[in-house]
This record gives sequence, structure tokens and C-alpha cells, in this order.
Amino acid sequence: MADSPLKDRTVVVTGAARGIGAALAHRLARRGARLALLDHDEPALRATAAVLPGTTLALRVDVTDRAALDDAAETIRGRLGPPSVVVANAGIAEGGPFARSDPGTWRRVIDVNLIGSAETARAFLPDLVRTAGYHLQIASLASIGAAPMMSAYCASKSGVEAFTHTLRAETAHHGVAVGIAYLGWTDTELIRDADRYPAVRELRAHMPPPARHVQTVETVVARLVHAVEQRRTAVYIPRWLRLAQLTRAAIPPLVLRATRRNLPRLESETPLRPTGLLGPGGRSDATS
Repeated sequence: MADSPLKDRTVVVTGAARGIGAALAHRLARRGARLALLDHDEPALRATAAVLPGTTLALRVDVTDRAALDDAAETIRGRLGPPSVVVANAGIAEGGPFARSDPGTWRRVIDVNLIGSAETARAFLPDLVRTAGYHLQIASLASIGAAPMMSAYCASKSGVEAFTHTLRAETAHHGVAVGIAYLGWTDTELIRDADRYPAVRELRAHMPPPARHVQTVETVVARLVHAVEQRRTAVYIPRWLRLAQLTRAAIPPLVLRATRRNLPRLESETPLRPTGLLGPGGRSDATS
């Protein structure tokens, strides 16, 4: 799109090998952006980059590795120019009872989703100050209302919400805009894998009808690109999540009431065990 403000701008997307990150890269490329795609899964990342139009740089990076992020930022600066947009999208998830979770896996979810998001901002913030750019943090319904069986994921997404608000306040006077995207359930490989496990499948099944709905990746990325072009402070996908934000104090008692009713039945039917890292991205992370 010739009239997009992203045309000929350098845009960084983390977690770009598959899912929302890959679909977002496709739409950004059609807007004429110069793309720098980061992911730890190099084969999947290069497959995504190979079919994109325009200028694309694919770099294998673990977002928890500060030195690797700094090297990536220097490479992007030199080959594409300083980024005007950074989308912190990299994330992993596991499900299951906290008490039975593997401590290393639990910590890894926090490290990738929260620490990795902060390190991404740290690496590219000098560029965004230089370009008066835009940083978009991908968050979740889990940032607004924590749910059982997803303790590490919910903790990490609540953390990135607080981090985003802090970063926005600290950088606004430098001309940097910082946004946050609250996403509901989205039809990615991660969610399809999660539905194989009773602990996570039942969690979604007992949510109110709007909250359990799974939206298409295409719907999500269309709104994300619009948010980037408009430098939005917050975007809620689907839109009703804004109402959840306004009434979030009421969510924990409702969750507690539902789980007290349903968890005993679930535990009597089948042992609730940890899922391990979900989806092909999670499995790749676990073996890298």
C-alpha cells in the first residue's frame, strides 16, 4: 500500500517464525516496510522470510539473550536502517497445575515472555528514540484476568502489561509511542495444541461464550497493522476486551467461583498434568 506510513520504514518483529508473528510480517511487507524478523527457530524463520515480498532480514535470536539482541540491533541498523517500529511478539506457554509444573519450564515462560520483552525494548530503544518510533507489546486477555492452569503465562502477561505502562511513561517525552495489544484466543498452532490437553481445553470451555471464542489470525493481524500505523496506545482484539479491562476487579472472584465448581470434577475424571511447552514453537524452544 503506497500510502501506508510504514512504507520504506524498518520494522522489527520478534517471534516471527510462525503464527501471529509470521502473519503480521506478511501484512507489514505488503505495506512496503523493510522487515527484520527475529526468532530462535531458524529453519521456520527462514521459510517465512523466503516468501515475503520486499526487503526482509531474518535473524536467529533468542530474546532472552541480551548480547544476541544487541548484535541483531547493530546488524539491522547497518543493513536496513534504524527501526521505526518494534513489535515484541515472542512468547511461549505451558498449561497445567502450578504445583506439578517443572520449575525450569515455568521459569522459561517467564523469561521469554517478560524478560525477553524487556530485553527487546532495551536493545532497540535507542533506535526508537532516534526515529521517534513506536513500540508495540503483544499482551493477552491473561494480562487482564488470570486463569487457573496457566500460572506462568498469566504472570508473564500481567508483567508485560505493567512494563509497557512504565515504558510509555518514561519515553513519551522522547517522542516514542508505546502501545499494548490485548489478544483473546487466536487460532494458532499453539492454541490448537493446547486443546489436546484437558487442563487447558476445559479452562476455555468454562469461560463465558465471548471469552472462549477463537478468532482467526487474519482478523488479529489486520487490527495489529492498523494499530501500528496509527501508533495506538492500546488495542483490544476482540473489541469487547475493553469492557473486561473496565471491570477487571470483578474477574478474580468469578474465576474462583467457577474453578471451585469445576476443578474437583476434572481432577476426579483424569489427572491434571503439565502440558510442557505448547505448539511447535514451544517444542523448538525446549530443544534449542
